[in-house]
Amino acid sequence: MVGENDPVKVMKQEVGKAAAARVESGMIVGLGTGSTTAYAIEFLGSRLQSGELKNIKGVPTSFQAEVLAKKYGIPLTSLDAISQIDIAIDGADEVDPQKNLIKGGGAAHTREKVVDSLADMFIVVVDSGKLVKELGSTFLLPVEVIPMAISPAMRAIEKLGGKPELRMGVKKAGPVVTDQGNLVIDVKFDKIDNPGELEKTINNIPGVLENGLFVNVADLVLVGEIVDGKPTVREM
Repeated sequence: MVGENDPVKVMKQEVGKAAAARVESGMIVGLGTGSTTAYAIEFLGSRLQSGELKNIKGVPTSFQAEVLAKKYGIPLTSLDAISQIDIAIDGADEVDPQKNLIKGGGAAHTREKVVDSLADMFIVVVDSGKLVKELGSTFLLPVEVIPMAISPAMRAIEKLGGKPELRMGVKKAGPVVTDQGNLVIDVKFDKIDNPGELEKTINNIPGVLENGLFVNVADLVLVGEIVDGKPTVREM
């Protein structure tokens, strides 16, 4: 059992808190997916409860975000009902020095990309372990594909130099199914020299819905680090 004073947990909480602190009353907020973002959603809820924040609405990027928002009392809205998103808060699996990201560890990257790209301000919350010199160096690139196109999409990805693998469920027989009812291919690339080009090329493969490269989308990256045993948050 992870202790309350576990420095990694405290660091994730601090980063989540720092992101939640940037939300102001009356804002529409994109609610991302993942463990660090979950703390941001929790802190938004407590700011609403205390009356410090008023009249915010959340746009969830996943079923997980929706469940957490309801748990912490954040009213939800949909993209049909709004014309803009003020702030989106979301995690990432990798962040390069240009603030480009790989996302999709939780298989929610399609909805995340829709919401995060619409936001006037997209804040990424990560711990320092997610920072890389080059995308694809520690994390596989997730690609969401409609089920009938899995085989041809994998062949097309192999032609691009990737090693694709169908993501299988944990504690579930069979593959991971996204909130949209599709499957996820995780792809190993030896090098991703041009993330912007690769993002477009993969998305042009018939049957591919969206991939986890987020290029020129992040505005601010909040990085949690442990310095001298204490959790700190720095801006990137």
